[in-house]
Amino acid sequence: MFEKKIEVGYKRAKAGIEQKTLVYGEKTLMVEFRLHQGASLPLHAHPHEQTGYLVSGRILLTIGEVTHEVLPGDSWCIGGGVRHGAEILEDSVALEVFAPVRKEYLPAMQDEMVEF
Repeated sequence: MFEKKIEVGYKRAKAGIEQKTLVYGEKTLMVEFRLHQGASLPLHAHPHEQTGYLVSGRILLTIGEVTHEVLPGDSWCIGGGVRHGAEILEDSVALEVFAPVRKEYLPAMQDEMVEF
């Protein structure tokens, strides 16, 4: 699968958080998140491993019991079932890869997404 960058197709995941599935395969799925200052992602867990990279901005990312200040160029990997959440300190862009594929993030399913 190959996709060119386009500015359409972002979906509201939660107030202040937009997401777009970029590409996916049989085992992984990559998502771009546009995170707006002041938004938050409550602590939650899911069975998917989640590997991320902060492209721009600044966030506080809690993984388990530890909170990290995340700056552009920083990356993380959250194991399946581990509680995590975020506070958005500045408008930010993050890329995350999920394994296995989060079926609710597939383009055909995104209209039925549930909030975190």
